[in-house]
Amino acid sequence: MTSPAPGGAGFAESEGGDRGGIRTALSGLTTRGRSFLAAGIAAAVCAYVLGQSDLLRVGLLLAVLPLVCAAVLYRTRYRVAGSRRLTPARVPAGSEARVHLRMDNVSRLPTGLLMLQDRVPYVLGPRPRFVLDRVEAGGRREVSYRVRSDLRGRYPLGPLQLRLTDPFGMCELTRSFPAYDTLTVIPRVEPLPPVRLGGQAKGYGDGRQRSLALAGEDDVIPRGYRHGDDLRRVHWRSTARYGELMVRREEQPQRARCTVLLDTRAVAFRGAGPDSAFEWAVSGAASVLVHMLERGFSVRLLTDTGSSVPGEGSDGFAGASQEAADATGMMMDTLAVIDHSDGAGLSRAYDVLRGGSEGLLVAFLGDLDEQQAAVVARMRHRSGAAVAFLLDSDAWGREPSDVAGPLNEHGQRLRMLREAGWTAVAVPRGAPLDEMWRQADRQRTGVVAGSGGEGRS
Repeated sequence: MTSPAPGGAGFAESEGGDRGGIRTALSGLTTRGRSFLAAGIAAAVCAYVLGQSDLLRVGLLLAVLPLVCAAVLYRTRYRVAGSRRLTPARVPAGSEARVHLRMDNVSRLPTGLLMLQDRVPYVLGPRPRFVLDRVEAGGRREVSYRVRSDLRGRYPLGPLQLRLTDPFGMCELTRSFPAYDTLTVIPRVEPLPPVRLGGQAKGYGDGRQRSLALAGEDDVIPRGYRHGDDLRRVHWRSTARYGELMVRREEQPQRARCTVLLDTRAVAFRGAGPDSAFEWAVSGAASVLVHMLERGFSVRLLTDTGSSVPGEGSDGFAGASQEAADATGMMMDTLAVIDHSDGAGLSRAYDVLRGGSEGLLVAFLGDLDEQQAAVVARMRHRSGAAVAFLLDSDAWGREPSDVAGPLNEHGQRLRMLREAGWTAVAVPRGAPLDEMWRQADRQRTGVVAGSGGEGRS
């Protein structure tokens, strides 16, 4: 039996080749089958020693029965097609996805009792098993199970396995479908309130800068009239000067930009698990990216290693209406598998930022020493507005009642960033992201005093 189909579909194929067919068939003998075979051999030996022909016939019957069952089961030519479907294939951490399995008997013979088993990583839950009764020729059976993970990542599902048994329970063989599927568990995305951290509530709006829409290399201000140009764009002064119709180029609103910087340095975070500071930062970055895309911003994800998502385009940003969904998917897939980096600094990310043209910069940072805090402070001059969410790993590792205390090194880093022009917010253990988002807006507008002690509550 061969396997053709993509997307988790295929035909079951037996494990082992023709050369090892006898060994494969005998290895499938159940405890009952092995007991019958041993009893038959013992009876045959006793019959030979005692000269009892009747006992010999009984021994041969006991020994041959499991061997015949194994041979028949191994030579069974059921053609059973299987398929797997995930709904959805990309799911946030902590949410459930449903896996639908379908088995089709495409042979002319009905099947016997089948046991269906799908291999899943232990993180997703126990391995699902189903017992399928006799499937008629051309028949179909459908079953489903649920998977859930609190940890981000990509998890393979498969291969799907079928266990075939004979009517006497003497032999049991496993046949598998080689196709795999992948479940992508992305970070949790929390809805954020609309605030004006970058001076604009939306990506487009009043008072925005405007840029000229270039139509080609021959475009200058003004350019010659082309068939179909709006006569209202005729530039009469240039027309009189050049003696032919000249038109102005169209203006279009320039899309607001947002860069989300995620600190992934292993030295900046301690602890692991869904409630760790690093997972909060990853979830926060995902939430801000989705929020900004929904507000009409062009966005990109930048890490401390200097790599950016969605990629290296003309400006590195993505977010036009036709590519917003693709950009979101790429960034969510990246965040699903992102892990700690071996780097010790943020200088590479600083080099990627260009002076003054990055728009809004939102950073999720771990522990900073004095040198790295100075690098982050200089990033403020390479962006239009800058918001930093600073996570203290020591505070996340202690109980909330133990966090309060005198101004510590973490507070000094906060004050350094604020003096450089950042809107810096300390993130206490388990703080909801939407509240931190509002707090950053209040701090930017001056409702909350930007003191070093603020943010440690």
